[in-house]
Amino acid sequence: MSAMDPLDSFLFNLSRAFCSPLAVFVQIQGCFICLTLAFGWALAAYVRNREINRMKDSMKGGNSLAFLYRDINELEHSHQLNLPRVSVVMPLKGFGEHNLHNWRSQITSLYGGPLEFLFVVESTEDPAYHAVSRLLSDYKDEVDAKIVVAGLSTTCSQKIHNQLVGVEKMHKETKYVLFLDDDVRLHPGSIGALTAEMEKNPEIFIQTGYPLDLPSGSLGSYCIYEYHMMHAEDFRQDNYSVVSGLRDGGYSDDMTLAAISGAYKRLITSPPVAVFPHPLASDLSFSRYWNYLRKQTFVLESYISRVNWIMNRALFTSHCYLSWGFVMPYLMAMIHITAALRIYIKGYAFDETTITSGGLRLVAGLAICTLIELLSMWNLTRIEVHLCNILSPEAPRLSLASFNWCLVFIALLVDNFLYPISAIRSHFSQSINWSGIRYHLKDGKIRKIERSKDIGPKYTDLGGKNLYGKKGAPAKVSFLSSLARSLVQWRQPKKFDS
Repeated sequence: MSAMDPLDSFLFNLSRAFCSPLAVFVQIQGCFICLTLAFGWALAAYVRNREINRMKDSMKGGNSLAFLYRDINELEHSHQLNLPRVSVVMPLKGFGEHNLHNWRSQITSLYGGPLEFLFVVESTEDPAYHAVSRLLSDYKDEVDAKIVVAGLSTTCSQKIHNQLVGVEKMHKETKYVLFLDDDVRLHPGSIGALTAEMEKNPEIFIQTGYPLDLPSGSLGSYCIYEYHMMHAEDFRQDNYSVVSGLRDGGYSDDMTLAAISGAYKRLITSPPVAVFPHPLASDLSFSRYWNYLRKQTFVLESYISRVNWIMNRALFTSHCYLSWGFVMPYLMAMIHITAALRIYIKGYAFDETTITSGGLRLVAGLAICTLIELLSMWNLTRIEVHLCNILSPEAPRLSLASFNWCLVFIALLVDNFLYPISAIRSHFSQSINWSGIRYHLKDGKIRKIERSKDIGPKYTDLGGKNLYGKKGAPAKVSFLSSLARSLVQWRQPKKFDS
């Protein structure tokens, strides 16, 4: 028998070290994280599937428009006449390959009550301004829609500034305001479904929903918030300091509203039908994914109160711990598998090495838990694709065919590995570039805003929207681009990308 290679000896010792009580705990903990994710996705799939079955039963009962209203009596003219007025506020930034389709799906809603759309841009130089102008000219006699030029923000993020200006311009009789990101596609009955929930329960403070990321990847991305519907009166009267909390140094509307909701013990809900197709850019690069991730971790640095700061620190710590707690077992499993392969290839006698069979048993357990996790994710994606197809029968059918599950699994690992690194960098930098605007925080609020075409990217992170001019030809799609799309689709939570 030849002498053992020093590298092999190190590998075997490392594999044995990964069978220590602490290492075994880390690996078992990773299995529990996988099973917890699988359980959460299974519950979400159950809720979505129950909604699908209810709509199918309604269709069998003769209601062919169940995707709009499950109760056919709600289609009566007398009911439609009493529907409340809704204003849809869409803060825009840039123009990309999916925007026209998304905007068209939003303004062609089949909501039966009074409805207006407010497209809010920073200036007329924004590429979105001219694109929306052309779109609205095609629908000028069919929809109540207009473009609002908000100007530059000085005390908060540009998105929040656009939202607040949109609220100021909404109709005086508006009862509910829907803040909608421009990178999702609405279903014909979405606004009606959201309004019905608000009418049933006036205690609802915010209604929110989630994206189904397209064209490839997983549905692991559960976000806060892809949109949010609220009471218009809360903004008119600045109830719960909604307006002042957003305007005075607010960076993230999502986190600010969630903090206000927690402080005043207000209700946040999400209807089962609130799942929307979210197409990603075809040329999404890894660098754009990284900037996107930085924005997700940076929101934890903004806060409006001491309690909010404590909650954000708790989220920061727990997310970092769980992210690396998820990744570490797979790194250990690679060592166990590599060690076993070296024994087989080199022909070492098992008793000559320091490796134990316990490592392979841990690998087998992790593999089983991973399979359960991926099956649960696949099932949830399948059900939500089906739900979207039912809710938008006129739209092109969505399919699982383009979902690359190998990349999804890699994305799970890479994303969770990078999250703590991004979070730590965000904590120490206290600044972020968001669509060509650099925001600087102090004491959790925006204190300085820098604008320059030279300090940021020309394209947004997810939608690939051009920020300054006409979009050129798309770049070639590479493996890293595909991986970046999967990373974005797994990322949670997801925020506004403009």
